[in-house]
Amino acid sequence: MSASEAEERAQFTLAMRTRGIDDLELLRALERAPRALFMPQRFADISGRNIALPIGCGQTSPAPSVLAVLITALGLEPSDRVCEIGTGTGYCTALLAQLAREVVSLERFQTLALEAAARLKAFGLDNVSVLWSDGYDYHKTGERFDKVIVHGLIEPPAQEFLKLMAGEGVLASAFAGPSRGEQRIVRLALGKKGPVGILEFGRGRALRPLERGLSRGL
Repeated sequence: MSASEAEERAQFTLAMRTRGIDDLELLRALERAPRALFMPQRFADISGRNIALPIGCGQTSPAPSVLAVLITALGLEPSDRVCEIGTGTGYCTALLAQLAREVVSLERFQTLALEAAARLKAFGLDNVSVLWSDGYDYHKTGERFDKVIVHGLIEPPAQEFLKLMAGEGVLASAFAGPSRGEQRIVRLALGKKGPVGILEFGRGRALRPLERGLSRGL
């Protein structure tokens, strides 16, 4: 690693800390997976900034701080099996895979799914599966997970995603806030008899409503 790369990573980590991200394991995961490795090549020089970036198929990769808050809301354990809805470039997938036992990532755009799978393989992760699949329908497969993370704005109580959980579990996503256009990142815990409470982890930024259906690409 060059001196400039090391300095850029240090600045990136400091930026995460100033935004309240203080989980050491998550910070280490952010350091080990440079965002530039997962972004389109044309954004290589600005991928280290805490900004959202367009990634193809009309989609956007949220700012790293938003992803970090979503991951924090999950409360991951090393033994967790995680379902990620919306693979995108695979950047968040790479972070999750460093913190959990296994990650199954679902992407509705086939183009994005194929590209993300290739990036994750090149990065050397062997506990990740990227599937071209509609997250709204995946519960019908019968697979169940400890934690579910959704990259998009969804409506509570999000039953399609709660059905993905094995027993008690946690869902992290963005819900619409009380004010027009407002987004809140939330942790929804599932108990033995259903949802047991919602905790807010701050504002989301520019997350789009999650869409249904499969697409080969745009």
